Amino acid sequence: MPRSSSSVPTRQRRNKILKAARGYYGGKHCLFKSAKEQVEKGLQYSYRDRKVRKREFRTLWIARINAAARIFGMNYSSLIDGLNKKNITINRKVLADLAVRDIKAFEQIVTTIKA
Repeated sequence: MPRSSSSVPTRQRRNKILKAARGYYGGKHCLFKSAKEQVEKGLQYSYRDRKVRKREFRTLWIARINAAARIFGMNYSSLIDGLNKKNITINRKVLADLAVRDIKAFEQIVTTIKA
């Protein structure tokens, strides 16, 4: 039985890693060992930051809602409390979008809460 070599799968494995490491600085994009380490670290970062992105957007929405609410003489916590008491179910993403793009609609929501 002839001896088989594993050169093709090995090369494919290495090329897959090096292709994923394109754009990295220095030896991290061309040296296999450092490229492999950096690709693994990059995958860890992307997994972690998919969760962090959700937190950061919620923080951004809250800051936008608070800024718009203060224009009309309210703060964020009293606005959210008023929404809950009036049983107005609108999420922070949509509320922040209204605060940025359609200030008249946001003003109507604030006046509804104040009344």
